[in-house]
Order: sequence, then structure tokens, then C-alpha cells
Amino acid sequence: MPWDLPIPPWFPIYLSLKVAGLATLIALVTGLAVARLQMRRKSLYSKVLDALCTLPMILPPTVLGYYLILIVGKRGILGDWLAAMGIELIFSWEGAVVAATVVVFPLIYKSARAALESVDPRYEDAARTLGASEAKIFFLVTLPLAWRGILAGSMLAFARGMGEFGATLMIAGNIPGRTQTLALAIYDAFQAGDDPKALSLVLLTSFICLSILVAADSFLSARIGRGSRTRLGSGKGNRPAAAGSEVSS
Repeated sequence: MPWDLPIPPWFPIYLSLKVAGLATLIALVTGLAVARLQMRRKSLYSKVLDALCTLPMILPPTVLGYYLILIVGKRGILGDWLAAMGIELIFSWEGAVVAATVVVFPLIYKSARAALESVDPRYEDAARTLGASEAKIFFLVTLPLAWRGILAGSMLAFARGMGEFGATLMIAGNIPGRTQTLALAIYDAFQAGDDPKALSLVLLTSFICLSILVAADSFLSARIGRGSRTRLGSGKGNRPAAAGSEVSS
């Protein structure tokens, strides 16, 4: 955005939605892949990997930001390679996406793994007896049965990405009209003593996040209710075989 043009008041909202949306999408793809790899595994390697994937959830955001600088900064591990590719993450909105992705990844990973592991393995075994490949079983049996939990986790991750502050500040900075998200705009307004603006942004952010949480809770409640009905009816008929027959078709 040219510096000589006035900054639209809606820019922090737009940037926050953009950053949170892209971060959630990237974390969904990678988190789902790692959750599938970790699914129902109990080895020491699996436990260590699970701890590493969960670590961003409990580390202070500034620590995550420092780690990211060590990795993608100009003098970081990937700094020379990124520079050769013409990619600049420091003080850019793309850097904000990277920071938000790292922060929201554990939410999607943990939700996806729990959802995948909650699927009755008899459905998958029935599909295997009909000759379905593991990829086909995952996409046509496991994923459709676990999508509500995965979607709910993604919605929580999006809400978390909307409010990301610490890691984003360290990587992308707080540049109005360029990298300033809602959380950073609230901080700026408060520091400047503009209480009406700060309050309006706080209420807007709270409304968006509250709406997402209510929607996510609705999805989770529907999933739990459906899972209970499935377990109650699992002893009747030959449902796993029926699920497998859909795969073979």
C-alpha cells in the first residue's frame, strides 16, 4: 500500500481476516497430515513428535517469535535460501501468516488427531477387507466421519489467529497499512490514548471470536451427539461392512 495514501480504517480487519484465514488453511493441511501420521501410535518417537507439535500452544508468543527469527530471519537458518528465492518474511504480512500458522497449528493438530482416533476402526477394517487402499480409506471413510471435529478445531484456530499478537509483532512488526492487524491496532490505539477507537476494535474482535466459538461448540455438540447414536447402534446389523461397501463402490 503506497505510503502517501491514507490508511483505510478497515485495513486491520481485512488483514486480520486474511492472515488468520491463510494461517488456518496452511495449518489445516499440515496439521491433518501430521495427525494422520500420528494416528493411534504410542511409540516414544510418536510421543516426542506429539510434544513438539503441541509445544507452540504453551510457549510464550515472544519465544515463538524469537525461534522464527532464528529460522527465517535474514541471518537465520533459512535466511540465505529465502533471500535467493526472493522471499522476505520479516516486516511483511507474509511473515504475519507464518507467525500465526505456528501459533494455531497445535489447535488443529490436536483436534484433528482426536477426531481421527475417535473413528471406530471397524469401519476402516471393513474397507480393507474389500481391498481399499489406505489413502482411499482415509479420504472416503475416516475423514468423512471425523470432519466435524476437524472443522471445529479449524474454527478455533481461526479465532486464535485473529488475536495473535506476540509472535506477529516480532516477525512482521507493527506497520500501519502494511502489517498492522486488529490486535496490533488495539495496542496502538491504547498507547495513543484513543480509548473510543480501542474500545470499538476490542468489541469487534470479541464479537467475531465469540461468534466463531459458538459455531465451533455447535459443531462439536452435533458430533458428540452423532457419535453417541452411532455407538448405541453399533451392535445392530452389519454397519461396518456397509461402510466398507461404499468404499469398494
